[in-house]
Amino acid sequence: MHRMSYCSFRYSLEDEPSNLDEMPLMMSEEGFENDESDYQTLPRARVNQRQSGLAWFLLGGWKVLCGSCCDCLAHICRRKKELKARTVWLGCPEKCEEKYPKNAIKNQKYNIITFVPGVLYQQFKFFLNLYFLVVACSQFVPSLKIGYLYTYWAPLGFVLAVTMVREAVDEVRRYQRDKEMNSQLYSKLTVRGKIQVKSSDIQVGDLIIVEKSFCVFPGSCFIRTDQLDGETDWKLKVAVGCTQRLPAVGDLFSISAYVYAQKPQLDIHSFEGNFTREDTDPQIHESLSIENTLWASTVVASGTVIGVVIYTGKETRSVLNTSYAKNKVGLLDLELNRLTKALFLAQVVLSVVMVALQGFVGPWFRNLFRFVVLFSYIIPISLRVNLDMGKSAYGWMIMKDENIPGTVVRTSTIPEELGRLVYLLTDKTGTLTQNEMIFKRLHLGTVSYGTDTMDEIQSHIVQSYAQATSQPSSGSATGATPSRKTQASGPKVRKSVSSRIHEAVKAIALCHNVTPVYESHAVNGETESAEADQDFSDDNRTYQASSPDEVALVRWTESVGLTLVNRDLTSLQLKTPSGQILSFYILQIFPFTSESKRMGIIVREESTGDITFYMKGADVAMASIVQYNDWLEEECGNMAREGLRTLVVAKKCLSEEQYQDFENRYNQAKLSIHDRTLKVAAVVESLEREMELLCLTGVEDQLQADVRPTLELLRNAGIKIWMLTGDKLETATCIAKSSHLVSRNQDIHVFRPVSNRGEAHLELNAFRRKHDCALVISGDSLEVCLRYYEHEFVELACQCPAVVCCRCSPTQKAQIVRLLQQHTANRTCAIGDGGNDVSMIQAADCGIGIEGKEGKQASLAADFSITQFKHIGRLLMVHGRNSYKRSAALGQFVMHRGMIISTMQAVFSSVFYFASVPLYQGFLMVGYATIYTMFPVFSLVLDQDVKPEMALLYPELYKDLTKGRSLSFKTFFIWVLISVYQGGILMYGALVLFESEFVHVVAISFTALILTELLMVALTIRTWHWLMVVAEFFSLGCYLASLAFLNEYFDSSFITTWPFLWKVSAITLVSCLPLYIIKYLKRKFSPPSYSKLSS
Repeated sequence: MHRMSYCSFRYSLEDEPSNLDEMPLMMSEEGFENDESDYQTLPRARVNQRQSGLAWFLLGGWKVLCGSCCDCLAHICRRKKELKARTVWLGCPEKCEEKYPKNAIKNQKYNIITFVPGVLYQQFKFFLNLYFLVVACSQFVPSLKIGYLYTYWAPLGFVLAVTMVREAVDEVRRYQRDKEMNSQLYSKLTVRGKIQVKSSDIQVGDLIIVEKSFCVFPGSCFIRTDQLDGETDWKLKVAVGCTQRLPAVGDLFSISAYVYAQKPQLDIHSFEGNFTREDTDPQIHESLSIENTLWASTVVASGTVIGVVIYTGKETRSVLNTSYAKNKVGLLDLELNRLTKALFLAQVVLSVVMVALQGFVGPWFRNLFRFVVLFSYIIPISLRVNLDMGKSAYGWMIMKDENIPGTVVRTSTIPEELGRLVYLLTDKTGTLTQNEMIFKRLHLGTVSYGTDTMDEIQSHIVQSYAQATSQPSSGSATGATPSRKTQASGPKVRKSVSSRIHEAVKAIALCHNVTPVYESHAVNGETESAEADQDFSDDNRTYQASSPDEVALVRWTESVGLTLVNRDLTSLQLKTPSGQILSFYILQIFPFTSESKRMGIIVREESTGDITFYMKGADVAMASIVQYNDWLEEECGNMAREGLRTLVVAKKCLSEEQYQDFENRYNQAKLSIHDRTLKVAAVVESLEREMELLCLTGVEDQLQADVRPTLELLRNAGIKIWMLTGDKLETATCIAKSSHLVSRNQDIHVFRPVSNRGEAHLELNAFRRKHDCALVISGDSLEVCLRYYEHEFVELACQCPAVVCCRCSPTQKAQIVRLLQQHTANRTCAIGDGGNDVSMIQAADCGIGIEGKEGKQASLAADFSITQFKHIGRLLMVHGRNSYKRSAALGQFVMHRGMIISTMQAVFSSVFYFASVPLYQGFLMVGYATIYTMFPVFSLVLDQDVKPEMALLYPELYKDLTKGRSLSFKTFFIWVLISVYQGGILMYGALVLFESEFVHVVAISFTALILTELLMVALTIRTWHWLMVVAEFFSLGCYLASLAFLNEYFDSSFITTWPFLWKVSAITLVSCLPLYIIKYLKRKFSPPSYSKLSS
């Protein structure tokens, strides 16, 4: 068996995008079948038109060019090593021909050298910050110097310092987590015995011992793979036969053997390799498959394993399936970035106009740059500071919300994304369901038993076994079930309900792949051999199987009196209610596969020698196998509507001759070289005829708390929900119905399995004809559709109210997220709880992790971590809404604050012969952006337009947010008009009313400006909070107090006179009153949707 380190590296293998020769979908099916060569001649579905020449270069071509140059350089620097197949010698790492990657994980984004450049690059790639850097640097040139240096450098320095500290803290945390994982100790087997090695020191070829001792039959162990594929059931793994037969562990070093393994790849469900032992004559060759492997990120659940390490570090399956964590940037930040570019353009135009009005005299180029710097307040540096502080405030509010306890915000830069989501991609197991199966219903055709009538079954079982023991049949020492051979050959007698229940329960207790496991209370290793003394009591027994459904069935038979007490590869024992043990020999097992949808077992009862073939499976597979009946289909439909997972159980009694004949044919088929699987299936099918239908069982996979109302809430909010799961198609469809992911009146279109272009084409055409129905598709079919018809498939799928993708690999989940981002340009959110959801969570615009039974891997990788699925409703409807609305208001207000002062500067310059002289000097400018207006403006983060209860009661309000109307060019333009109007009024008013001296203009206009800003904040606020009132009065108080110290700007004898007061009041009134009137009229004649609700 192979074992690799449990830890994962961030490393991804992107598949080369195959060129899509797209063809129009609606082509007649005959035409399709007739002409294969048409593929090449058909027109492409869409053509990407490229703008050529200069226009292309200006419209973003430069970005493409720079990007491709950087990619090219990066590719040369870190050329990926080609992955090859390998030969690994047992216990001899030094014999490896190649150098394999180190077995350590590294989740850090930077190292000591790249930290400062990396963080600076992340900051200055935003136009806003780069612009400030240029303006601040320009102040070192004497001829361009406008004011004091600190007015430009202090805010910029503050922004960078805050960002660096935040990044550094995150980096240190990542480093500590990695260090902890890399220094985990493992037992390594050497010639000198066992030694402990760190996880990061494990090499390819090492023999590693992994233990978790339960008692399982020798040569096998159970492993848990929940962190890899999201399935919580245990998987049985088998040792290599040749090494299993060695007398002692140390003998592994005395033999000469090697493993030849395929090259590292993404597929976690397959493995091909060979084991060869050289020192025997002839050499021993054994083939290795997935059954002999232990992947990284899986856990040994029972047994002790010695394995040879085949893959390490970034070549392990779990790492190849994990993608890089990208730096996520919110949509709001991108929109603000666009607006700042528009502002910059306006600023340059304004400066050019000023210079033009001067008449381009003298050193006009220098004057132009001075004007650009003068108007640099159009783009306020405090925008980033305010927004970053706002984001932190929203994060704090989310974590402090008592209605969603345990919520953690891990990425503080994107809380506004929660208010803009259109697609929610969710995992199934552990996210929507608890993955706890409960037996709910047994149906025998004429009579049905539910949870409240299970005691009747119990009494029937007790009764029938009591009868069996009181009248032992002549041949058998242990009185078991009376032989039914006579009955089978004679005419059919209508059986009593009691005997039918007995048969059904016995079938369920025998037909499965479940192993009872007993915790060994061994003080030292010796008691393991003494299995007879083991504690076989009921409370010490746990059941293990590869499907939780099977465990639920066996637990149920235990509850009604027939208990599975022991099982190995060849036999199993049941215990009757009276404590008697029934033994059965397992002659054959036909395991469950997703193709056959059924499993079978042939057993021989020890006491009577009867051979019985039991079978259970999905109703679609079993309907044609069992004898004719009139109730099966109807009852299956009824149970499915209740959200139960159904299994049909049947049996067939075989005579000794029938079985011997079957066994011969079966063994022959197993040895054939060509079409082995087909031949084996054909032999088994010869038995699967006219089987006696025993019963129909219904098992419920319990949903998480409040999943149904939460999904309904999200659907009403206009969010489209896609379920991506690694589970089987039937299970996924069943949960989609029971969780109301698919509403009751909707049809479900199950996409037939397709393997080539032709089938995909026909199936997509069939799907196109359906309207308003949910889509269910498997991972393999999805892969084929995306290879040939990506655009068409996504277009069709996006029109569906719900989509379910089953049998998805972790990489596929992430691929679907990226598809939606590229094709719809809408915001996506991924939610999951297992290690297999990490890639999807990291790829989505907003990743939410649930701390679940499957560990913390998903919640650590996510941007937001919650404890229950139902919390997502409040997180999006309330916190998402507030964060987006508040940030939009805050961003636009801060811009307004900058535009109003720039308008005043423009008016001032134009009145004074277009001189590039600043209106307000030094501290007035710094004070204006900070102490005088900072607190009221920032208090907008406490504003809310709708009460939380309302937002949850009317999720339809969320639809408005996704249209992005709170921050758009329209709202921005309105704010520009307001700023121009107010700036003009303030400046012209002050100039009209000023008294002979220039100093009074500054005093009057600046005071009016501060008052206008405070009143505008009051106008913008929708719901008052006591802190807002405090902030307003505190800022006003600060300004009045500072008037005493600002003698160099203000004439203290003038600002205490009446004329000053009335002039300031008059100007402020003219600048603000019209806006209050307009707001009142707007609220009266065209109120927003939410105000209708709150009134």
